[in-house]
Amino acid sequence: MGMRFTVLSSGSTGNATVVDNGETKLLIDVGFSAKKMELLMKERELAASSIDAILITHEHSDHIKGLGALARKYDLPIYANEKTWEELDRQIGVIAESNKRVMDTGGIVEFGTMRVESFGISHDAAEPVGYCFYEGEQKLSVVTDLGYMSEKVKEKITDSDALVLETNHDVDMLRVGHYPWSIKRRILGDKGHLSNEAAGEALCDVMTNKTKSVYMAHLSRDHNLMDLARLTVNNIVQERAPEAKQLRLMDTYFDRSTKWDVLDSE
Repeated sequence: MGMRFTVLSSGSTGNATVVDNGETKLLIDVGFSAKKMELLMKERELAASSIDAILITHEHSDHIKGLGALARKYDLPIYANEKTWEELDRQIGVIAESNKRVMDTGGIVEFGTMRVESFGISHDAAEPVGYCFYEGEQKLSVVTDLGYMSEKVKEKITDSDALVLETNHDVDMLRVGHYPWSIKRRILGDKGHLSNEAAGEALCDVMTNKTKSVYMAHLSRDHNLMDLARLTVNNIVQERAPEAKQLRLMDTYFDRSTKWDVLDSE
């Protein structure tokens, strides 16, 4: 069937995505309680027991809240780099040693016919990563929680069929928002979060004729609006790459999952 994915939820309250190639189901991050994760998966007719492995991007609570409980309940292997594991060990409780898998940043792990590659990103965590998923000629990239889009990250995610890409905030909304300036400075910094404008600019550099869908992810509920994110990204793409008629900008949600997106098998 090729590769398909669903963003179970995305935002400051919790994040999780499932990638499935018909033989292997991988869960990226576990940002909700085990019970909530089970409900989110049920929306997409998934049983938590069908997950084969969990991949972690970094140790912040909106990405690992239910990690320990879910992994213990279903005896799931967890993949993360060593520095992230150092933080996880302090936060998620006891995990069976056999389920603690180290995946070096920049490393590649094969799950049957699906190949997964991690790559480093810039965020205020121990050693945060994004992931690229490959099935045959298909490529999905998941990259959120980064302060800026480096040339190395752009190189990794270029020519994806689909992207889950952070559009965290509108800069003007953030600047006049109610957060203390120390938090605003963190979000706007190189180890913070990607703005709508920065996401749009980066997208123009990494998309090709192959790129069909971009899921705007990790939106701030205080300093962004989905309509605004879509408008901003679309305006930048139309200005810089007006020939990109095939591109679909897709919503993600903080309280429900997206429909399955099946990548082209061509």
